[in-house]
Amino acid sequence: MTMRERPDGQLVAAAQEGDSESFAELYRRYYPATVGIAYSRLSDRHLAEDAAQEAFAIACRDLRRLRRGDKFAHWLNAICRKVACRLVKWKSKEGLPDDLPSAVNQCDDGAEEGEDRASLVRQSIRRLSANAREIVVLRYFSGLTQEQIAKVLGISDRAVHNRLCRARHKMADFLRHNGVGRREP
Repeated sequence: MTMRERPDGQLVAAAQEGDSESFAELYRRYYPATVGIAYSRLSDRHLAEDAAQEAFAIACRDLRRLRRGDKFAHWLNAICRKVACRLVKWKSKEGLPDDLPSAVNQCDDGAEEGEDRASLVRQSIRRLSANAREIVVLRYFSGLTQEQIAKVLGISDRAVHNRLCRARHKMADFLRHNGVGRREP
């Protein structure tokens, strides 16, 4: 079985015994999701990367305390949320910056209208609850599948699906209310 095929529990057990390659695989496996979780709270790509790296450093330091290796992703992301919350207090501004992926900023209707739409999309994301914003960022900006999100957050695939549907509906309602898309009679 290759390193990539090994389940989290085996990787954690090996890392707890000092195998740095196993921890490196966990890092490779979960770094994008960890950045996404931090970004959903910080709205700043650089701070999110710093938070993810700090979360991994804490996880590495405290790995021996983790009793259930199969819960590594959930445990790591709880650490990341705490780090991000600390950084939110430090950071004075709120909201999503203009570093959202370029796909959000690209519109065929002209640059000015495209910027207005991108601003409205950012506002619609900002208006979501922290949990909903986290799922939207993980799905659409970090590119995780619903199954991967479920594993990372420690919830069911169905819960991810339901939260994603509710978040999309809230965003769509906000966007329609602000003149983006068709208004239904």
